[in-house]
Amino acid sequence: MCCCSSGAQETEKKSVKEESQDSNNLAMITQVEVSGNKKAYTFSPTISSQYTGCDQYALWREVIDLQGNLLYRRILAHSHVNEQPFTRPGNPVNIDQNTEIYIKTHMNTTGYGPTIFKGTVASGLTSSNLGTEFA
Repeated sequence: MCCCSSGAQETEKKSVKEESQDSNNLAMITQVEVSGNKKAYTFSPTISSQYTGCDQYALWREVIDLQGNLLYRRILAHSHVNEQPFTRPGNPVNIDQNTEIYIKTHMNTTGYGPTIFKGTVASGLTSSNLGTEFA
């Protein structure tokens, strides 16, 4: 069940750079649970944001390697206004336990939040600040 029509999402994409990068309007990852086995790890981040409904919500979250290659993206199908913060697992990601990754989230109106989790499955993932300009 998608929150907004595809036409509305296209309009929202155009306005991302026009919006203020006020930290109150950014989605933040507050913790990440990891499960699974070699070449099939599942990441379950907890996301907190100032959801207002279809006009402002976390659109997706991603697992990327340090070179910026997208390893996994989960599109969030609806807003979570009454469920803050919320945790959702993703599908297994095909990496080994020593692959360094970032996990980050993206709001439909303000883009990527600066708070990410960085690390490896073997050494653990810790909160870090990547900045909003890294895509």
